[in-house]
Amino acid sequence: MSFSSEVKEELSGKFSSARHCQIAELSAMIGMCGHMAVQKGGGLGLCIQTENEAVSRKCFTLLKKTFNIDTDIAISRNPCLKRGNVYTILVADEERAARILQTAKLTPQEEEAGGALRLASHMVIQNNCCKRAFIRGAFLAAGSISDPEKFYHFEIVCQTEEKALQIQGIMQAFQIDAKIVLRKKSYVVYVKEGAQIVELLGLMEAGLALLNLENIRILKEMRNFVNRKVNCETANIHKTVNAAVKQIEDIRLIEEKMGLDELSSGLSEIARLRLEFPEATLKELGMMLTPQVGKSGVNHRLRKLSNLAQELRGGKEELL
Repeated sequence: MSFSSEVKEELSGKFSSARHCQIAELSAMIGMCGHMAVQKGGGLGLCIQTENEAVSRKCFTLLKKTFNIDTDIAISRNPCLKRGNVYTILVADEERAARILQTAKLTPQEEEAGGALRLASHMVIQNNCCKRAFIRGAFLAAGSISDPEKFYHFEIVCQTEEKALQIQGIMQAFQIDAKIVLRKKSYVVYVKEGAQIVELLGLMEAGLALLNLENIRILKEMRNFVNRKVNCETANIHKTVNAAVKQIEDIRLIEEKMGLDELSSGLSEIARLRLEFPEATLKELGMMLTPQVGKSGVNHRLRKLSNLAQELRGGKEELL
């Protein structure tokens, strides 16, 4: 089971105790995956379709809890996929369908294909608790979340820009920086920042998924920190080794061309120590000198040797 399916399975078992929150969640679910359908007798019925069994169970239960309506769930094969089912909940009675839409503040929008529905009034999401329930319903009906082991991505796919803007506005009320992108013919509300996805899971009351995501985030951050530290130390080691190799080459050239005894005592001493201890750091070399010298002092002497070697090679740099 994917991480997205696990989240939806967990959310399908979360039911708000307040009726107004149940209506808000149901309003989002019907608005995202419901439409008005013409019945054989000519009347209009409410049809709710989803490819997720847990979502169909949740919608069925909410209809029963909120409106005391018993409906059947029809299962059919998804014509667009080789595998997978489509779960259809049909409220065939036109009066009951109209009552559900009126309570959920949903109205048919003629310009949308298939008799799709739009949220006509924000009365259903006045309270913060109802806003959280609405986000939960929208995610259950048309949302997905990526595997956090790979990358962070939360999205809700909307049929119209109006719906996308409504969901974005609700998220922004909780300081969630949701963005909208047009993907083919759909408007996608998405969040890519891990901490904000954790916040969304908390708003939707997906406690187990939140803990799992936080654990993964912590492990990834620790892994990234260790990798950065190792890379930094490796780069420093390479830099130190390359510098030491260059210093030894310069000292060997000076030794060959003029001899180390011709150098001043300070330069001669540091040159011999570098040849004897090629892997020593500047600090370690300074500790071996008599009297001891700091890193800057050691570096200054080695730079003098480097400039002298450059002169012996015919370079133009002057001795410091």
